[in-house]
Amino acid sequence: MTPNVIQDMQRAMAERFGEDFEIPLASDGLASLAQHRVHRDFLDRPVDPELLKMLCACAMSAPSKSDLQQRDIIIIQDPDLRARIAALMPQYAWVRTAPAMVIFCLNGRRLPQIAEWRGKPFPNDHCDLLFNAVADAAIALAWFQASVNMAGLGGCPVSEIRNHAELISEWLRLPDKVALYAGFCLGWPSTSGHITPRLPLSVTVHHDRFTDDHARGDIEAYDERREALHPARRQRDPDVWGTANVYGWSEDKAGQYAEPLRTDFGAYLRRRKFNLT
Repeated sequence: MTPNVIQDMQRAMAERFGEDFEIPLASDGLASLAQHRVHRDFLDRPVDPELLKMLCACAMSAPSKSDLQQRDIIIIQDPDLRARIAALMPQYAWVRTAPAMVIFCLNGRRLPQIAEWRGKPFPNDHCDLLFNAVADAAIALAWFQASVNMAGLGGCPVSEIRNHAELISEWLRLPDKVALYAGFCLGWPSTSGHITPRLPLSVTVHHDRFTDDHARGDIEAYDERREALHPARRQRDPDVWGTANVYGWSEDKAGQYAEPLRTDFGAYLRRRKFNLT
């Protein structure tokens, strides 16, 4: 264990959650999680293909619901394909400049395939198949992020690919019952990044029963703390919503979801033969 790991974890969690933490157990792995930072600026240094393969293996070592293994990773190697994907989201320059990119997919195809191969029925083609596949992909993505950090690299998920799901799925030749979940761009960070404050645990961690009786006050306090630490670079749609005196997380997210987003994604999943009922 590296020196001062307990103090590093305490500082990171205090900045993240706005409260002091006791650290009853410390390790370099826990410290890596506690100090997580998103990185979108990278050195001009390639990621070795064998290292990328190892990171994918670490991601696929993640738990899987009932050992169903309903997730896949596509490593984007073709420069032309990478350029076409990046061109769909020019507002995110790091999608173009990051040394490596992978795409996580949810796979509802494998189980019906093996049922057919083994001569057995498959009566479970309903929403639970999709739900399990989404969970599998999400867990693998989280483990990939943790593995990237522990290897000394940095990166950032790219959910924007779902805004172009049909086209990118065509480019990737995804078959029925395989769908996009998220991209991930990674490389060797050129900056240290910063810790993103999160909602206080009083809002997100519950004991025995769910309650949000005090959520509004706690979220408003979080807004003020987050704005003081990392003010937003701009306010969202001021011509529509005006300018807020305190522009915190809740104001930004309310504005973000005040307009329809990805309303066609359910149709995309149905076209990929997922049953949402």
